[in-house]
Amino acid sequence: MVSLACHLEDSDTFVQKALQWAAQFDHVCYLDSNGYRDNYGNINVFVAVGAAASFLSDGQDTFNKLQRFLDAHPNTWVPGFLGYDLKNELEDLRSQHPNPAEFPDAYFFVPQYTLLIGQYNVEIKGADPQTIVQQIETTEITDEPLGFDGRLKYRMNRSTYFSAFANLQGHIRKGDIYEVNLCQEFFAEKATLNPLGAYRRLNEVSPTPFSCFFKFGEKYILSASPERFLSKNGTTLLSQPIKGTAPRGKNAAEDERIKASLATNPKEISENIMIVDLVRNDLTRSAQPGTVKASELLQIHSFKQVHQLISTITCQIGEGISTTETIQNTFPPGSMTGAPKISAMRLIDQYENSRRGVYSGALGYFSPQGNYDFSVVIRTMLYNAENGYLSFHTGGAITDNADPEKEYNECLLKGKALFEVLKSQ
Repeated sequence: MVSLACHLEDSDTFVQKALQWAAQFDHVCYLDSNGYRDNYGNINVFVAVGAAASFLSDGQDTFNKLQRFLDAHPNTWVPGFLGYDLKNELEDLRSQHPNPAEFPDAYFFVPQYTLLIGQYNVEIKGADPQTIVQQIETTEITDEPLGFDGRLKYRMNRSTYFSAFANLQGHIRKGDIYEVNLCQEFFAEKATLNPLGAYRRLNEVSPTPFSCFFKFGEKYILSASPERFLSKNGTTLLSQPIKGTAPRGKNAAEDERIKASLATNPKEISENIMIVDLVRNDLTRSAQPGTVKASELLQIHSFKQVHQLISTITCQIGEGISTTETIQNTFPPGSMTGAPKISAMRLIDQYENSRRGVYSGALGYFSPQGNYDFSVVIRTMLYNAENGYLSFHTGGAITDNADPEKEYNECLLKGKALFEVLKSQ
């Protein structure tokens, strides 16, 4: 493995060429922070292509097997994803719905080439990085059409959603749970799509800190996630659940009023605090005693499509806890389940009418330093080019005082960018 660092005169153009070049490979992970900066992430643009080795979940003991895979490939990048239905391995749960997208429960690969692209430089690692630079620089950026041909359908119509909502609220009032995330799927069968064109359009419509184009074989994940699930930096674990959503205003004054309303909305605040408590409890399983802290509560973060309430919880990792154990102990992301977690997941399987699969899981990478950073798979389109199945989910939290009309509209708001992409032919 050879490393090469180059100065870039025009990093924006180089990034677009690198994405175009990468998309031709069978294995691709392209991550773009879209210029968002926080104290916890340090990647601007990351590109990984080719597979020197890969890991595919067989549905049994995935986290331990993944740890062995990581141990066998140290000091390298390992991008990939963990699907929501891994919950069935962790708890006495099942997923009753079929898997038409045919994505596995987990997939990771060891890249042949990696690129870390900054504002003025790129670092390339691989067998012949100089050739890669030349290939990228001579790549022509093509403005490819989206090529979407298919009919988008609702898996859960409005009346079915309202019925599931009422039943889940009934469980809350009986004391079975106190919050649950109800999601619905939008899908197209026998669809055709240009995944690269769709991703570019999605990232234009909704640029987010965890934007990702992920490809393995004929399967694509096109993500505009704003939410960090879990990161490890040295001995520190950090989670940033999102609960609380509001639309952007039509002008600056309206935008500020909406932000002020979100910051003081009792329902949104209570949702966020409930999930903070859940995440704190999850992190305790991996933490040195007394180190779990909610360092930032109810911070408003503004994105192109929405405002969000985000909290930050950290801890120090306890002795003898392996890397994949720290993820397993918090999986799946609490912001996508509800509380208590296991009861909520059991009810989710009962009242949702589609399999979540990759949605509500985690997408990201393990780094050569033994760290990792994973987003929550939301605001994300899945596409299987082999069988033509296209899918995305949206969801929202149900509490005792939640209004079904508002929650239904929030689901549509969260899917706004994805609807917009598919309609922008």
